[in-house]
Amino acid sequence: MTGWLIFFFAIFLASLAYASYKSYRKDRTSDEFIFAGSNIGAILGFLTFSAALFSAFTFMGMPDFFRVHGVGAWVFLAFSDALMVFFLIWFGYKLRQRASLRGYKGVAGLMKTCYGSNFAGYLIFASAFIFLIPYVAIQIRGISIFLNAAFPNFLPDWSWSAMMVAIMLAYAAIGGLKAIMYSDAIQGVILLAVIWIIGAACLEMSGGLQNAMAVVAERNPSLSSLPGPKGLFSSQFLIASAIAIVLIPVSQPQFTTRLVVMKDLKSVHKMAYAVGIFAILVILPTASIGLYGAVKYPDASTAEFLSQALLFDQAVPVAALAVVGLFAACLSTTNAQIFALGTELRSLLTGSDKRIMRITKTSVFVFSMIVLVFSTYMSDELVLLARVSFTGTSMVAPAILGAVIFANPPKELLWLSFIALLYFIFSIIELVPDQYWGWNLDFFLYCVLLILTALIMVRHQLKVNRSK
Repeated sequence: MTGWLIFFFAIFLASLAYASYKSYRKDRTSDEFIFAGSNIGAILGFLTFSAALFSAFTFMGMPDFFRVHGVGAWVFLAFSDALMVFFLIWFGYKLRQRASLRGYKGVAGLMKTCYGSNFAGYLIFASAFIFLIPYVAIQIRGISIFLNAAFPNFLPDWSWSAMMVAIMLAYAAIGGLKAIMYSDAIQGVILLAVIWIIGAACLEMSGGLQNAMAVVAERNPSLSSLPGPKGLFSSQFLIASAIAIVLIPVSQPQFTTRLVVMKDLKSVHKMAYAVGIFAILVILPTASIGLYGAVKYPDASTAEFLSQALLFDQAVPVAALAVVGLFAACLSTTNAQIFALGTELRSLLTGSDKRIMRITKTSVFVFSMIVLVFSTYMSDELVLLARVSFTGTSMVAPAILGAVIFANPPKELLWLSFIALLYFIFSIIELVPDQYWGWNLDFFLYCVLLILTALIMVRHQLKVNRSK
């Protein structure tokens, strides 16, 4: 397989090098470096958004999620992503409208301007840092699980991770956001192609869909229904997950920025529709791979199942493509989120353009090193860890939505978001209970946030109307 790996990796790395070269400008400003000229079309926009959204946790986590928890995984992700697409259309319009009036350097900077408070910017940056660092580490953990099982004792886990981060840093430093977007487009196409090839092969090795479903129904019928064999997919879990995923474009800056840099609103709408189609296309084959795992490897560990299903059970060229596809998928999310953290820090800085550019590039490097260290402590539950990241960042959504909707947003939304974020962090480190009266904490928090946010917004709007 070594020859195939060298061949596919050479093509992949050459395409990244070309994308970096095409994106490089010697005399660019920090705005051009960070925002790619704010002239991104619908096709590139949809590919970069999709590649950043669907990554290693989709390629590896979702098949394992289907295998362990059953068909509820489809409701968990596919239905939630469909809702997100409709929300994107409205939010993209309101965000771009506010950004054109207030200026846009990043979400943290926009919040600082809209609320007239440094605390607003620090809150948004802190939420992104606290929850995006673990999320990026999940992608690197996914690589280490797969490649260590595929090539035992060949390289230490950290070597694979360091290689990926080094590649990302190289083309990000050369081409900025535009290079990252071009690389995302390449990686998105690779991800979709590879996952369909493997999904089709797994379905064939399972004896076809009907036969695989019959085997699963006989061995473990709870995989075919809710809440699944481990009782994970309760109504509370599914509703809270849907809310967290729908709010991803609001609370995760790598996606918010991509909405702003699109060249016009029409491109945003086209991008949103395309992302919805991409979501269905990329999740369908993960169900086939998970079904294959439920038939062939029902009791295997995550690492064993993934190495067998994605590598050793596949034809040699397909296995080599799987390695490149996983690497590409992981790289797309890693570069998007680490670069987004640098963007958010940059939006809070003042000073000369040269100084801001230097600090931004340095911060991207520092964040990458933190992620490398963090990845060694992550568990194998890739999807559940990703969900915690989605939920954590969504706690600041009331503050961001308030700034997008109102010219002078009520500061109560800022404090509401701060308390919710702090309480959620406390629940993770087990300082407060994770359930109240039989309600999961995330579901309970969303209910409280929904009611209080609505009340604050209605009261603020009535106050605005009276003052006119």
